Amino acid sequence: MSQITPLFKREFLGYFRSPVGYVFLAVFLMASVILAFFVGGFFRSNTASLETLFNFYPWLFLFLIPAAGMRLWSEEKRTGTIELLFTLPVTTLQAVLGKYLAAWAFLALAIVLSFPMAITVAYLGDPDWGVLIAGYVGSILMAGSYLGVCSLTSAVTKNQVISFVISLLACLILLFLGLSVFNNALSSVMPTWAVDLLANFSFSTHFAAFTKGIIDPKDVIYFLSLSGFTLFLNVVVLER
Repeated sequence: MSQITPLFKREFLGYFRSPVGYVFLAVFLMASVILAFFVGGFFRSNTASLETLFNFYPWLFLFLIPAAGMRLWSEEKRTGTIELLFTLPVTTLQAVLGKYLAAWAFLALAIVLSFPMAITVAYLGDPDWGVLIAGYVGSILMAGSYLGVCSLTSAVTKNQVISFVISLLACLILLFLGLSVFNNALSSVMPTWAVDLLANFSFSTHFAAFTKGIIDPKDVIYFLSLSGFTLFLNVVVLER
């Protein structure tokens, strides 16, 4: 842990040493406001809830998190600083965890900064705070899973654009597996049990309960397990 902490601090503070971090936060918050209050029809629904925002988050994450995660290892490879990093007294696992946790903390900060929207909803109505908190918890866990996939793809190539495209496609597949339209199409060529099995690997399948205010242990385990598995593969890729 003592080796992870300095790397975590360097990576996390690095997001605020350039305009990129601030631009990401601004874009994320602006997109959240637009999706919740305008595209999602918050005022027309006459309901004190941010469920529409949380329903948009898997699609918003699909583009923004690969953009944030594409530089994690690609930039290190491109600039040659990856060799310098591993001359330090840190193991590959510690380096992966330090960079991943810093990026996850940055994404969690972006999500938490949207909390004034919940306060606005409370001012306009009487929301269920349990549902709101569950939505934020699920959003942070899902962001960690997206980031795990993006960190892995970033370790595969030193080209950030290629990393972004691969991350987007991989996350898109994991998102589509839980959509009813996609599952109905698969049902015509696959048995029902196989379609249900694939749906259990989807972001949207396990995030849906959080938007209803339900924090199911199996959904928490899914997001944490997916993050852990992708980080394990990340270590394997870097060591080879």
